[in-house]
Amino acid sequence: MSSTDLDPFLTSPPHPFDVVIVGCGPTGAMLAAELRLHDVRVLVLEKETEPPSAVRIVGLHIRSLEVLAMRGLLDRMLAHGRRRPAAGFFAAIDKPAPTGLDSPYAYLLGIRQPVIERLLAEHATDLGAQVRRGRTVTGLAQDDEGVTVELSDGEQLRTRYLVGCDGGRSTVRKLLGVGFPGEPTRAETLMGEMEAGVPPEEIAATVAALGGPRHRFWVRPAGVGVYSVVVPAAGVSDRAVPPVIEDFRGQLRAVAGTDFGVHSPRWMSRFGDATRLADRYRVGRVLLAGDAAHIHPPIGGQGLNLGLQDAVNLGWKLAAQVRGWAPHTLLDTYQAERRPVAADVLDNTRAQTHLLSDEPGAQAVRRLLSELMDFDEVNRHLLEKITGTGIRYDVGDGPDLLGRRLPDVDVRQGNLYGLLHRGRGLLLDRTGRLTAGGWSDRVDHLVDPSADLDAPGVLMRPDGHVVWIGDGQRDLDDHLVRWFGGPAE
Repeated sequence: MSSTDLDPFLTSPPHPFDVVIVGCGPTGAMLAAELRLHDVRVLVLEKETEPPSAVRIVGLHIRSLEVLAMRGLLDRMLAHGRRRPAAGFFAAIDKPAPTGLDSPYAYLLGIRQPVIERLLAEHATDLGAQVRRGRTVTGLAQDDEGVTVELSDGEQLRTRYLVGCDGGRSTVRKLLGVGFPGEPTRAETLMGEMEAGVPPEEIAATVAALGGPRHRFWVRPAGVGVYSVVVPAAGVSDRAVPPVIEDFRGQLRAVAGTDFGVHSPRWMSRFGDATRLADRYRVGRVLLAGDAAHIHPPIGGQGLNLGLQDAVNLGWKLAAQVRGWAPHTLLDTYQAERRPVAADVLDNTRAQTHLLSDEPGAQAVRRLLSELMDFDEVNRHLLEKITGTGIRYDVGDGPDLLGRRLPDVDVRQGNLYGLLHRGRGLLLDRTGRLTAGGWSDRVDHLVDPSADLDAPGVLMRPDGHVVWIGDGQRDLDDHLVRWFGGPAE
C-alpha cells in the first residue's frame, strides 16, 4: 500500500499543534496569546462564524487591569473604555473605595465585551496563533502522546494538549465526563441598555417610589439619554434565544407599572443564577478554563475577570510542559490554585445574591454588613475578593507577600509590569549578589537597590505572583528548580 492510500490524518505530522484551544472568547484568546509568548504552536477553534455582536458592557477589575498591564495590553483597552471608581461592587452596597489601594490601576474599566474579545484575539494572532471560525468540536480521544480532536465536518486534528474554553455549556467538559455540580438556574434576569421615552425626573421618581434600585430591578442613567435597565424575566427560558424589546416593556410594566417608553436598545441579554464548579480542571492532556470550569451569577462582575486570570495562571505552566522544562508537578498547580479561587467567587456571589433579596432577614443582614463596611479593613477585604487582588496561592510558609501578586512597584527602568511583557519569570534583586544565570532562558534578572520593595530579593512567576523572598543564593536556586525546572546545561 502506498502512502497515498493511507488516511490523511495518519500521514500528517504526529502533532501539528502543541495546544488546541476550543473557544475564542476572552479566556481562550488570552490563553492563546500567553502560549505564543513561549513559541507554542496554537490553534483556536471557535464554533461561531463571526465575532459576537451583542454590545454588552462589562467591567475589568483591578487584578485584570494589572494582568493586561503586565502584557502591554492595557493602553489598548483604556482607549475603548471608561474608568469608574473601584467601589460599590459587593452586593451593590454603596461605600467608597478603601484608602491606600496598592495599585495604580485602582478603578473599574467599563468596556464593551466585543471590543475585549476583538483586541485579545488580535493580540493572539499578532503573536502567531491560528484562529479558525465556524469549527465545532464533536469528539476527542487522548492517549499517552496527545489528543485527537474530531470536528463536525469529520476532520480530525492532532495536538499534544487540548483546553476547553468553550463556556458554561462546554462540549469539551461534557466529552470528558467531568461533573459540574451546583445549583441550576432558578430565576432569570433581563439586562440591557436603551433609550427611554419619559423625562429623567419621572424615571427617578418612579424608581424612588419603589424603594430605589432593588435586587434584579433598576433603571439608571448609563450615558446621555441612555439607561441601564435590569428587570426580572417572566420565567426561565432558553438563554440561547436573546430577548427582544417587548420582553423588557412587559416586565417593566409588571414590576414598575410603566415601561418608561423604552426603545432603541444598544444591547439586550438575559442571565440566570446557575452556580456550578467543575469537579476537575484537568483530565490527562485535556484542561478546562473560564466558564467551562465555573459559572455563577454576574453579581460583582467577576466572571470574565476570573477567566482571564485562569488563562494567565495556566498559560506559562502549559507552555513549560510543552517546551520540556516544567517540573513534574507544575501543571497540577493550575487546578490546585485556580479551583479554590473559583469556589470562593461562587460563595461570594451566593452571599451577594442573598443580600440583594427583598426578604426581611436578608435585608437585616445587608444593613448590618453595610455598617461593618464603614470599617476600612472590612471594606478592603470585600473589595479584594471581588477584584482578585486578595488572592494568595499556597506556595509555602513565609512573609505575607509570599504567594501574592506583587504590585506594580517603581523600579529604575520605570515600572515593574513593563518588564513582564514577554511572559517570563523575574528575579528582582536589591542586593546585587543574586543570580538566575542557569535559568536565563526562562527568568529575567533585574538588579535595582532602589526598587520600591520591602525585601532584599523576590522571585516572581510570569503571572506576577511571588514564590520566593530572601537573599540566599542556595535557597533561591531551590525555588528556581521548583518553579522553572532544572538549569540549562
